[in-house]
Amino acid sequence: MICKICGQESRAVFRAKVLGRHDVQYFHCPSCRFLQTAEPYWLEQAYSNVINAQDTGLLARNSDLSRRVAVILYFLFDRKSFFVDYAGGYGVFTRLMRDIGFNFYWNDPLCPNLFAKGFEWDPVTGRPVEAVTCLEAFEHFVQPREDLAKVLTVSRTVIFSTQLLPHEIPEPADWWYYGLNHGQHISFYSLQTLAHLAAQNNLRLYSNRRNLHLMTEKKLSPSKFRLLLKGTNRGLFRFISKRMSSRTFDDMTRLDCAP
Repeated sequence: MICKICGQESRAVFRAKVLGRHDVQYFHCPSCRFLQTAEPYWLEQAYSNVINAQDTGLLARNSDLSRRVAVILYFLFDRKSFFVDYAGGYGVFTRLMRDIGFNFYWNDPLCPNLFAKGFEWDPVTGRPVEAVTCLEAFEHFVQPREDLAKVLTVSRTVIFSTQLLPHEIPEPADWWYYGLNHGQHISFYSLQTLAHLAAQNNLRLYSNRRNLHLMTEKKLSPSKFRLLLKGTNRGLFRFISKRMSSRTFDDMTRLDCAP
């Protein structure tokens, strides 16, 4: 199978049972270390519920990521600017970021917006977007290069989360991130894979080397990026919270006045 990232020949590494019924081959690229499934013919079944029932960490993850992303945006970008959460699910992350004080908007054509109603992103306005977040979505991409290109039309800075593939490829039963029971995870990235994607788009890659990553044209200090993320547990988020003005009440007033 041809690698969807770099176009080199990938080799079959294991088979796994997806959704309890589909015998699926997984392929690994020795060049860019991208792991992909065979063409995912089962996705209609996998997305019968857009947010799978096994995602019990949805709220805890969004709470944690809101603090981490807040630190990145506050110290490395224009915090007073305009932001979009791409593939934003139910709108939890958008609401949390607005509660902190960032001017975030939601976008997701496949999922209902339950928590950020009234703050849907409209690309027609042409308003420049400082940065776009794309959280727990890269592993869902069927065509990663093309799907990333769509994200980058929103902003040339993308902050995203996805678990990095371990150096030794785990067996199907040994890594929860394969998501075999829900069948929605079909693309898995190493740091080398992400570096390849960034280079293809003339972007710089920054990463905590685990699960949170940034591609941007802006030149940053990699050590500062990692230090800021570690700092979320040392009071940086409290520092930010005291200096940002939450939009919670203003948003309520704005929506109350909406026709």
